[in-house]
Amino acid sequence: MAAALEEPDLEVEEEGSEEEEASASYPLDVIYCGVCTLPVEYCEHTAEYEKCKEWWKTNYPDIYLRVIERGAADLSLDPSGKKRQTRGGKALKKAKKKEVEKRVTVARASRGKRKFVTVICGLTTMEIDLKKAAKTFGSRFACGSSVTGPDEIVIQGDVTDDLIDFVQEKWPEVTDDIIDDIGDQKISKR
Repeated sequence: MAAALEEPDLEVEEEGSEEEEASASYPLDVIYCGVCTLPVEYCEHTAEYEKCKEWWKTNYPDIYLRVIERGAADLSLDPSGKKRQTRGGKALKKAKKKEVEKRVTVARASRGKRKFVTVICGLTTMEIDLKKAAKTFGSRFACGSSVTGPDEIVIQGDVTDDLIDFVQEKWPEVTDDIIDDIGDQKISKR
């Protein structure tokens, strides 16, 4: 702790020079900030940068003056008159959602010799919650219903005709143009 209170020589060296690396005396004396506990070179990357500057001003005024001079040089204007970005890179742009074709498909899949399940896909393109829809289908058709994939609900029993009418009644945004009955389909074994 006593080493941190001594004021070391803070000459900033350019990287890549072998002569300067050989002249550095080891171990290096590093000053740690009393606010963010990082070396003073890294304080500008923290959220408490203003508090760090106040700490430097009271404890190490010469470092404070060098940091202010360096900061003023970084904020200088470029020839076009705009402020340069000093850190953080380019501003984050919000990712646009891809326009996905709104299509709901209903299919009947064989589950054995005489038993069938109804598979409905594409409800997430209409922004319908799959868990709530599966629960609604199960209570409406008095059967088991579950979410089996990222965009797939399996309903026990052959309810394709009733399902199409019910989906259009429950969610009016699903029109005849959007919903398709693709007929029989083989169920994939996992």
